[in-house]
Amino acid sequence: MAIRSDEYYMKCALRYARKADALGEVPIGAIVVSDNGAIIGRGYNCVERLHNVQEHAELRALRQATKKQGDWRLYNTTIYVTLEPCPMCFNAIFLSRCSRIVFGATSPLFGFHLDKNLSSLVYTKHIKSIEGGMCGQESQVLLKRFFKQKRGEEDVKGNKCG
Repeated sequence: MAIRSDEYYMKCALRYARKADALGEVPIGAIVVSDNGAIIGRGYNCVERLHNVQEHAELRALRQATKKQGDWRLYNTTIYVTLEPCPMCFNAIFLSRCSRIVFGATSPLFGFHLDKNLSSLVYTKHIKSIEGGMCGQESQVLLKRFFKQKRGEEDVKGNKCG
């Protein structure tokens, strides 16, 4: 399997984000790529549909990747996610031993950068790099459109959000 560019893999993750969007979920997608370039895990948000906070795109992609690898340790893999992972997902990525994290848009409300305790984790030594902004504009446009539409629907029903 040929290794492709980060942009190629992020575009794949964006396809899963659009799948979540089509289901009325927050449009976030994630994929896990092995060191030989194969996509071994895929996921998109299913929190609302499955009524479970643990159904974030990243966790679903990690779950599939570990099943495919037959090991919970995902050494030498890269996870691509369309939005900066939240602390829960970031910790799961650390614990799974992924080598790289590449994300699209930043998350000023829920992103991992807000948790100052993450740097103290022993497992951070496995992360070789964290890169943000890959197809960030495309990810951000998808998210903004989703929330604008969601607020519009809620306003029509008379339930204004916050």
